[in-house]
Amino acid sequence: CSASPKPEPSFQLPCYKNSENRMCLQHDKPLELFCRTDQTCVCLVCPVLDHKNHELVPLREESEGKKAELRKTEAEVQEMIQERRLKIQEIRESVKISKDAADREKAEGVQVFTALIESAERGLKELLKEIQDKQETTEKQAEDFIRDLEQEISELKKRSSEVKQLSQDEDHLHLLQSFSPLKDAPPTKTWTEKIREKMKMKMEVEMKFVQQFAVDVTLDPDTAHHNLILSDDGKQVKHGDVRKKLPDNPERFSTYVNVLGQQSFSSGRFYFEVQVKGKTKWTLGVARESINRKGIINLNPQNGFWTVGLRNVNEYEVCADSPVRLHLHPGPQKVGVFVDYEEGLVSFYDVDAAALIYSFTGCCFKEKLYPYFSPSLSDGGKNSAPLIICPVDHLNQVYP
Repeated sequence: CSASPKPEPSFQLPCYKNSENRMCLQHDKPLELFCRTDQTCVCLVCPVLDHKNHELVPLREESEGKKAELRKTEAEVQEMIQERRLKIQEIRESVKISKDAADREKAEGVQVFTALIESAERGLKELLKEIQDKQETTEKQAEDFIRDLEQEISELKKRSSEVKQLSQDEDHLHLLQSFSPLKDAPPTKTWTEKIREKMKMKMEVEMKFVQQFAVDVTLDPDTAHHNLILSDDGKQVKHGDVRKKLPDNPERFSTYVNVLGQQSFSSGRFYFEVQVKGKTKWTLGVARESINRKGIINLNPQNGFWTVGLRNVNEYEVCADSPVRLHLHPGPQKVGVFVDYEEGLVSFYDVDAAALIYSFTGCCFKEKLYPYFSPSLSDGGKNSAPLIICPVDHLNQVYP
């Protein structure tokens, strides 16, 4: 019984005289039923005259059903608010990571350009400005993201309050009249992929930077444990079950299946990459010249080792003074090792993912550093794959 019926009504206003008496305009009777066919409130006379064969239910029954839907909508809105709070936290953490990387880039820029002539000093200023501009852009984007998310939270809170208030309304007619505009949550944006793409691009720039310091590393057979098998080109090492008869010279590891690189470094920066694909256990990093090579060895910086490794198929660990568990899913297939001697920095990267695994910072190097490798025991063939020193692809590796 609609005052102005339409062909396909989505939600018609009920035919009543005013908000106080709520009477049917046509029959002057109280509105006590709800026509689901026409989505309108009707009186008891309307079904006989104007709503024949329509689906009619008591007003209270329809109101209770709508309340249940509103409670569900409220729960969904609350969940959306929580998701956005978590995203805000993720953005703030990404800003901190970005700022740390920017500070490191600034320091590297200063060290590179201060050694150049006056013309290079102008380049230093340009580089610092570029880094600062990138950082300011990152922070501005993050602030924009946070502002938009906080605006969405504000709107969702308002929607939640309206939904909650309406769900508790005992005025069934008012509830039905207001239900449709509040039922659907407002459209929102997806931020996670944007943040991840931004961080990925930044890490790709950092990877290109460290890869320009790639060096040619080969394994030193005079340091290799008796059970290790080295390839003829000195690029691969794996554990063998047969102990070879080799001289027990002072440089050789006698207890643990370790081997060092032939090349040593006592200044500047260097970088190398090692394939760990197919292995269930390994350790990589750098070691100082005076390390203990006989008997029990504790791999930590205090003893001259800066390493990360894999244990028990999927347990990645930093060999620090107190072991640090890493959560890498999936694990790296190729690991990059970067050292800045003067800066006291040792960083490990997942090469294929262009992601930072871990960094030792604030190190104090006073001796020669050697690349360090341990393929670990073959474990009955389960860990028989070799560690492979890979060439670094310098194509297009131009630091922007």
